[in-house]
Amino acid sequence: MGGALRCRNGVNVDRSSVEALDRVLRGAVEAEDGVPGVVAMATDREGNFYEGAAGERGLGTDAEMTTDTVFAIFSCTKAITGAAVMQLVEEGEIDLSHPAKEYAPEISDIQVLEGFGEDGEPRTRPPKTDVTVEQLMLHTAGFGYDFFNHDLVRYGEKRGVPSVVTATQASLDSALLFDPGERWEYGSNIDWVGKVVEGARGKRLGEVFEERIFGPLGMNSAGFILTDEMRSRRATMHQREDDGPLTPMPDFELPQEPEQHMGGHGLYMPVGDYMKFIRMILNEGEGENGRVLKAETVRAMGQNGLGDMTIKLLPGVIPTLSNDAEFFPGMPKGWSYTFMVNHEDAPTGRPAGELGWAGLANLYYWIDRKNGVGGFWATQILPFADPASFGGYMEFETAVYEAARSAAPAAV
Repeated sequence: MGGALRCRNGVNVDRSSVEALDRVLRGAVEAEDGVPGVVAMATDREGNFYEGAAGERGLGTDAEMTTDTVFAIFSCTKAITGAAVMQLVEEGEIDLSHPAKEYAPEISDIQVLEGFGEDGEPRTRPPKTDVTVEQLMLHTAGFGYDFFNHDLVRYGEKRGVPSVVTATQASLDSALLFDPGERWEYGSNIDWVGKVVEGARGKRLGEVFEERIFGPLGMNSAGFILTDEMRSRRATMHQREDDGPLTPMPDFELPQEPEQHMGGHGLYMPVGDYMKFIRMILNEGEGENGRVLKAETVRAMGQNGLGDMTIKLLPGVIPTLSNDAEFFPGMPKGWSYTFMVNHEDAPTGRPAGELGWAGLANLYYWIDRKNGVGGFWATQILPFADPASFGGYMEFETAVYEAARSAAPAAV
């Protein structure tokens, strides 16, 4: 476990910093009701300066967690879909202000949920305005997730809407919770963005990713579909029970012949591949095999787009899928294309105005453009906001900043 630790200006970090980061990973595994296994990495603009793994890929197996383990990354997919949209904007193929129905006509059929009648039936009406691509990117279009919203649970039960993890069009044919642009609500917006990309490119989202993002970045084990080789390295999903223990779910996989490539949650990859995406953002669009985005586009992707609105706590409505979840409670936070933006300095060391987000199975990342560092923490545990995994991630991010400061006090 662990590896060479190097600061972004080439200064070697001492072995004690490596050991401190290793201890965070081991602590998350060895704690009572800890995580079964974890992979964590940190990068500067040049390359990974820490790669660590601890524990097992699945409880009760002999397979050690290794740095090349493959994870279902869930909502960490969203930023990659956002990059695919911004490539289209650069090329003049789409405009963020345009109605999304120009590229994904099925969105025209979605109604606004106004409430429920005495008989429990949903009351709906057409939205006052069309949903725009920008509203989808900012999560202000009106779409939500049922596991964060009681009304969508009721609506889904009445209308037979399947879970988004089924990767079907029917799972997206839910309801808007409000008129487009009224407020922020985290939900299936980026799945619709994926359909916008497909409509504009005339190809499936996975093909677009492979040609325009994964290839240029050298992300060689990333995709919606698991190859046999990727599956041999896949981490097992685990369910946290109410009393604390974890139950492995070795057969859990996202649909492998999906009707819809879900731009909001569908990708598999090892952490090392995602680090290449993080470095592309740190390097303002430049990847290891060529440029992916223009520098000005990457800067635009990092700007808060909510104005006076702020994002809110995500309430855990379906307990098997999510606990109540919020980064840095009490701190105002915005949203960009398509990352969370913290408006104040975070206690971990992340400066104000920087980027991050997460995936449902307790995966977390951040991108600090100011200091040129970023990191990723990966487990496979449901529900979201698992205290052991999220607490370990917060410790890891903090330890990365401490290690970087010890290497170059003036730099971070």
